Amino acid sequence: MKNVQLATFGGGCFWCVEAVIQRLKGVDKVVSGYTGGITKDPTYREICNGDTGHAEVIQVTFDSDIMTYDELLAVFMTTHDPTTLNRQGADYGTQYRSVIYYHDENQKAAAEEVLALINPSFDNKVVTELSPLGVFYPAEEYHQNYYNQNSNAGYCNAVITPKVGKLRKMYADKLKENA
Repeated sequence: MKNVQLATFGGGCFWCVEAVIQRLKGVDKVVSGYTGGITKDPTYREICNGDTGHAEVIQVTFDSDIMTYDELLAVFMTTHDPTTLNRQGADYGTQYRSVIYYHDENQKAAAEEVLALINPSFDNKVVTELSPLGVFYPAEEYHQNYYNQNSNAGYCNAVITPKVGKLRKMYADKLKENA
């Protein structure tokens, strides 16, 4: 990888966002985790209680010579519903908020531009939060690479497989081989 960068996004259940983003060319690593809250080193159980303030997120290591940050943002914003506050489908709570955590001022500016461009294409207002990245905590090991290891599970079939299908239709040219 030549031009390694990090990006951090939350768009509901991190399993869904992880499954989509890890299939893109230029993406080297995706780690599911938590950020944006007040509890140090939170657990999944604490996150689900809604008391920590954290969002379920993914942190992406990518080569921006292959997949630009703007392209990554576009895929992220069009493969989840950025118009539902603290909810994605049947998953609800502040941990499921749509959020872009920027790592620097360039990412902030790019995200502001993408949010402004994409907002008119939705019937409802985009409610995606834009915040500076604080401390990122990796989620427990059983959450990592979840869809690839559990694609036959009910939740995966009902919720994640359609998102991956949408990705394949919309962004076929941006997918890794065998994605």
